[in-house]
Amino acid sequence: MTTHPWLRHYDAGVPASLAPYPERILLDYVDDAVRARPDATALHFKGTNVSWGTLARESDAFACALHAMGVGPGDRVAVLLPNCPQFFVVEFAAWKVGAILVPLNPIYTEDELVGPMTTATPKVIVTLSTFYDRVKGAQRRVPSVQQVVVTSIKEWLPPLLRVVFTFFLEKRGGHRAALRDGDPMLPALLARYAGQRPPTHRPSIDDDAILLMSGGTTGTPKAVRVHHHALVITGLQFRAWLGDLLPEWEGSYCLPLPLFHTYGATGVQSACIIGRNSIVLIPNPRDLGDLVKTVERTKPSVFCGVPTLYNALLNHPRVASRKADFASMKACVSGAAPLLAETRRRFTEITGARIMEGYAMTESNLASVVWPVYGPEKIGSVGIPISDCAVKIVDVDDPTRELPAGEVGEILLTGPQIMRGYFNPPAEVDQMLHAHADGHTWLHTADLGYLDEDSYLFIVDRKKDLIKMNGMQVWPREIEEVLAKHPAVLEAGVRGFPDAARGEVAVGFVVLRPRHAATGPELRDWCKAHLAPFKVPARIVFKDELPKSLIGKVLRRFLVETPV
Repeated sequence: MTTHPWLRHYDAGVPASLAPYPERILLDYVDDAVRARPDATALHFKGTNVSWGTLARESDAFACALHAMGVGPGDRVAVLLPNCPQFFVVEFAAWKVGAILVPLNPIYTEDELVGPMTTATPKVIVTLSTFYDRVKGAQRRVPSVQQVVVTSIKEWLPPLLRVVFTFFLEKRGGHRAALRDGDPMLPALLARYAGQRPPTHRPSIDDDAILLMSGGTTGTPKAVRVHHHALVITGLQFRAWLGDLLPEWEGSYCLPLPLFHTYGATGVQSACIIGRNSIVLIPNPRDLGDLVKTVERTKPSVFCGVPTLYNALLNHPRVASRKADFASMKACVSGAAPLLAETRRRFTEITGARIMEGYAMTESNLASVVWPVYGPEKIGSVGIPISDCAVKIVDVDDPTRELPAGEVGEILLTGPQIMRGYFNPPAEVDQMLHAHADGHTWLHTADLGYLDEDSYLFIVDRKKDLIKMNGMQVWPREIEEVLAKHPAVLEAGVRGFPDAARGEVAVGFVVLRPRHAATGPELRDWCKAHLAPFKVPARIVFKDELPKSLIGKVLRRFLVETPV
């Protein structure tokens, strides 16, 4: 892949290829850290610093517990946890017995949990106490789950905060679960097996490490297989791209995005484990006050977020008044959804932090495409392929025909970390992977975009979200960008609806900024001034909030026209 045109835009020192990749897994790097500096901080959590040595000991103990439960190579261990130290203890323990981790979305209802659990068939699930009843309800419907292990968020809090939590928040917040069926608490298991070493079963680089759920809460669940070597490849690619931003053993990466998402699970944790950089865990990114205080206290070098989080931070009083100290952040990364140009402009203007946008899918294992750290800012672009990755644009109706610069088509990705398929896929699930005549296996993303003359990638929209009005193609994101530039608009989402006369029409859904006002006709006039007439929304619907996933994506399919 050394002839690709985007290579000329790489930052100095970033190689075109990192091959051959070391035949190692992340546990090898954890062992390196424990041998070299066991007391060095691996995790920051709510004022507690967790060392590499502590993670190694606790995961050894839980690995022994898993072995006693009959968990072995190839079995699945699910977790329903926010960002907390217990996630890493369970993850490392699962790998130490050769098992596969299955992170699940903590906001899922009982019904929504049944699908992913049925697909992944875990033997054991570790859950936060607040989610216990939901998990037990799902367990009754998923015969594979033999054991539920319960943990409390307070277990890793600093002593004073733990006391405050126990007396004032634990019962009121539903953190005291009434255990049944002999379900154990995690601390009891760690104490029982403390000091013991688990049976040796080192996974190979080709063994599956994680199953990540892809798709929304409706339809057939898809479990993306992430093999151990893919985690190492992704971490090395990400570290090479960041260059001198995260030297080994120095600096930290703030992670407000959930660890069940590919951003945190395959990217941030892999890069930080390989470089022995600490991770600042944010269990609840919606608590903006806590997030801002944590950033100021821990002073991370790199911050990752999604567009809705950056937008929310802009409206936090300390950030909006420029009092928040974000000076430690050398770079911010945005992913998971398109970042509106206006959000980027305002965040950089207020904080001084540069936001690097990236693009990938769960199936591609994070950072296939991202902005160069020091390269030019191409607003609207999501960057260029990183080392050993490639992108091309093909005709939507004929994927064998590659399109030239500037033409919109389906985005295809390839690279050594791309998934190898889905776990236990139903027959109707499209694998998305296709071998091409060039000898590479390409991931068909179902996203639409184009490459400019410098091979920077621009996302247009999802194929399924395309609105066809009077035979003309309308991209929701283009309208959303225009609406977001109106001074009264905080957030905007656009969706197509059937129309007898025009086939489909675009409808805009808008959340107004506090203490601002605007009318539907006013916003339609604003769009008329910036868009071709056929792209102007037929209607504007005002909302108190837009439906979003836990990682902050606006869920267009849930936008409905019933006004507030």
